[in-house]
Amino acid sequence: MSKLCIDAKDLKIHFPLKSGMFQKKRVLKAVDGVSFSIEAGSTMGLVGESGCGKTTVGRSLLRLYEIQEGGQIIFDGADISRFTDQQMMPYRKRMQMIFQDPYTSLDPRKTVAGIVSEPLLAMNIMKGKDAQDRVREMVELVGLKADHLSRYPHEFSGGQRQRIGIARALVANPEFIVCDEPISALDVSIQAQVINILEELQDKFGFTYLFISHDLSMVRHISHQVGVMYLGNLIEYAEVDELYENMVHPYTKCLMSAVPAADPVQNRERQRIILQGDVPSPIDPPSGCPFRTRCKYCMDICAEKKPELVRVNEKHMVACHLAGK
Repeated sequence: MSKLCIDAKDLKIHFPLKSGMFQKKRVLKAVDGVSFSIEAGSTMGLVGESGCGKTTVGRSLLRLYEIQEGGQIIFDGADISRFTDQQMMPYRKRMQMIFQDPYTSLDPRKTVAGIVSEPLLAMNIMKGKDAQDRVREMVELVGLKADHLSRYPHEFSGGQRQRIGIARALVANPEFIVCDEPISALDVSIQAQVINILEELQDKFGFTYLFISHDLSMVRHISHQVGVMYLGNLIEYAEVDELYENMVHPYTKCLMSAVPAADPVQNRERQRIILQGDVPSPIDPPSGCPFRTRCKYCMDICAEKKPELVRVNEKHMVACHLAGK
């Protein structure tokens, strides 16, 4: 049996909202009971519409958000769910994040050397010449040059800035990296370069990734398993080929129908599934199944009971009352 890097159990992230004196207290349920595990050295893709809670899940795994009581985050066998900041410090070195926007995630006042070395200094990993050598090694590893170290972020293209962000995430030699839509702000040709870098680094160092993205084609390319989220819930979870070839949940089928095919003839002939209505508010989600207000297969039980993740087969789980019918 493969070793697990991350095991998330019943993650719930609820944000209380400010209300007036005579108003009922309201809660935004950004993530509402998500469970999954990622094997060491593998990549899990996380997909879904904007606002479905993907980034919140990623940040919660790094303990940047506090999870509700009852949930658990097991990292390398240790339950870090309730660790204090001091207890988390040794784990910060082992868990890092690549941010979505390379334009805003880099400090414009610092040089590349200052940006990439910051984790080493903040976590007291190494200083002086050792730190300089480590920074130079990481910068060259992601395809930049040593003479880039003295330059500032505004002197680089978007793809180069994202490489700087990747170097910063890698410099502390982590085991688990959350990739929060790392290619969404880049041109298509640059996206492929960044994905290739991530794959090469994973092969070389054995990194474990949570890869958050809207790009379903790229998720299929890089991932070993894929989770589909809707309104703060994980509604389908499977090995990558199994999910793309045998999708079960109606929402997953809608997402996949929007992926353009390489063959223009096939693209014209394929049936696009158009969802009706708007995404419900996470402040006041529908009863039962979160997708029922937009699902053409909705049944009475969908309004009464929230479906749990059940096994379709050994490689595939889905949260839908249609499963097995």
